Amino acid sequence: MSEQSVSMPPGSISPERRKFLARLSIALSGLIALIIGIPVVGFILGPLFQKLPETWRAVGAVDDFKIGTTVKVSFLDPSPMLWAGVTAETAAWLRRIGPAEFIAFAMNCSHLGCPVRWLAQAQLFMCPCHGGVYYADGTVAAGPPPRALFRFPVRIRAGQVEIRASAVPIE
Repeated sequence: MSEQSVSMPPGSISPERRKFLARLSIALSGLIALIIGIPVVGFILGPLFQKLPETWRAVGAVDDFKIGTTVKVSFLDPSPMLWAGVTAETAAWLRRIGPAEFIAFAMNCSHLGCPVRWLAQAQLFMCPCHGGVYYADGTVAAGPPPRALFRFPVRIRAGQVEIRASAVPIE
């Protein structure tokens, strides 16, 4: 019996070439996963390493606010994008407690972030989305909010009331 050469059917791939193509596919898939994964990991871990500068924003003269009142004040967000325009403005509820004592609350409900309203007659903050209610000191009165309204640090400097703004209110 003589040895006959093994011929492969037309259109088939040799075992060596098949192994090479499998390894090439794995390598390219890994490279694509790495290219997609780096920005995702950076997005998730970025806030842990980002140190935002302390930014104090003046919201008005001390004499502009009456003792016992709560008013909405606007100020520039500490980290606006160059193209932000009007959306770079943010706001807070400012309550004057005494001659030199103020409290500032975030505008957003601690439940799902809906903007809260101040009802002066009832002396309550109300969230229109899910019925959250807060007392004048920002603590939860009723509804689904899990915690009090976020408080911004407030100081008086050179006759101006200033709020320490942060990019995102995180408690």
